[in-house]
Amino acid sequence: MAFYTYILASRRSGTLYTGSTDDLIKRVAEHRDKLRAGFTGKYGVAMLVWYEIHETREAAFRRERQIKEWKRIWKLEVIERKNPAWADLFPTLLG
Repeated sequence: MAFYTYILASRRSGTLYTGSTDDLIKRVAEHRDKLRAGFTGKYGVAMLVWYEIHETREAAFRRERQIKEWKRIWKLEVIERKNPAWADLFPTLLG
């Protein structure tokens, strides 16, 4: 089983949200469909712009907490290293 840490954005260099999950497709779909009240729905944050895979839930959660402590510029840099066009990666998960 894989676990994920991910970053969503409202648009290029827009509002960011960092999370972790064991089902990336389901979780991002929940954000996109605003199935849970909260930050991402309130601010329109639904574009998957970065993610990484971890072997354990604890590792994914630790990475989430680490990234949440980062300065904004560091988050933008990690996104742009893997996704310089800020493409929505969600469709690539679906195949």
